[in-house]
Formats: sequence, structure tokens, C-alpha cells
Amino acid sequence: VQLQASGGGLVQPGGSLRLSCEASGFRLDDAAVGWFRQAPGKEREWVGCITKSDDYTYYAKSVKGRFTISRDTAKNTVYLQMGSLEPEDTAVYYCAADESYYTIVEVKEYQSWGQGTQVTVSS
Repeated sequence: VQLQASGGGLVQPGGSLRLSCEASGFRLDDAAVGWFRQAPGKEREWVGCITKSDDYTYYAKSVKGRFTISRDTAKNTVYLQMGSLEPEDTAVYYCAADESYYTIVEVKEYQSWGQGTQVTVSS
């Protein structure tokens, strides 16, 4: 059971980036999937999640309206589309998934965590 997060990079303020969270060993459409981020010197924080089976999405206040989470069942992948990026969004972004949960809204032990992908917002 593994998650692979990818898609990070360097982007200018106001730009967009799409992160991917691909699973192997289990079906992401039968799991809650959450996105988190950790900036240097700060604790890991919850960014948003997509619920198990029915695809409701929830977001932290800091990203609501700018970030969108979606699921591609055929590719067994969940995406984090990020727009209107700000320097404050600079962080390592992680995904986590768990078949036993309906939502993922806090940092804790889950069935699987991805390894993280760096997002840097800078001019």
C-alpha cells in the first residue's frame, strides 16, 4: 500500500500548479484522501480532503476558493489543483489516504502517507 505525491515545483505568485497523489495496492475511490503541507519551521497542517466514495470536498480557510481537490478513478489518483498561489503556500505537500475513514481532517496515523512534494512560490 503506497502513495506517490508528485507535481511540485517553483511557481510565481499568482500562478497555478497541480499536484497528484497516485496509489498502488489499494483503490483511492474507496478511501478518504487528505492533503497536508508543512512549511519550514512549522507544524504540518491540513489543507483539504475528499471524502470516501461520494467525493465531497472540504478545505482549510487559508486555501478555500483557491485550491480544488478531485479524484480520477480510472487513474487511481487524487489531484490538488492550486491557483492564485501566494508565497505563504510554499511548503512540502503530502497526501494521506485511509480506507477506514470517511474524511481526513487532522494530522495522525493513516493507512498510507505519500512522501511529499516541494512547492515553492517565489518571484
